[in-house]
Amino acid sequence: MRALVQRVSEAAVRVEGAVVGQIGPGLLILVCAMQGDDRARAEALADKITRLRIFRDDAGKMNLSLRDTGGAALVVSQFTLAADTSRGNRPGFSAAAPPDEGRALYEHFAAHLAATSIPTARGVFGADMKVSLVNDGPVTLWLES
Repeated sequence: MRALVQRVSEAAVRVEGAVVGQIGPGLLILVCAMQGDDRARAEALADKITRLRIFRDDAGKMNLSLRDTGGAALVVSQFTLAADTSRGNRPGFSAAAPPDEGRALYEHFAAHLAATSIPTARGVFGADMKVSLVNDGPVTLWLES
């Protein structure tokens, strides 16, 4: 799986003008299931993200995790993270998992994150979403499992 993780002061996702997921301080996680991914990879990636020490401690150093801070996660499906831009100007997405598998792995990833006691909000898989955020830092990381 691939994820683009952004430390945020706040983030929200809207579908057809209605807020479907919203958080305060925490992480916006854009996630994409790739061909060959499975539930174990989704869980491993979720676990890694909860332990990333990318939040400031009292000394201002990035030394605290999402768990340490009590922050929340907003998980948004983003198949375009599978983009292959090596040929031409139009990206290819054949490395992404098929939609049914992608949906199942996205849902499993978010559910596993929530099961680790991280307050978790979600976007809507496959929907045309409008994502807004206030990037804190900015801190943005690319992860693969």
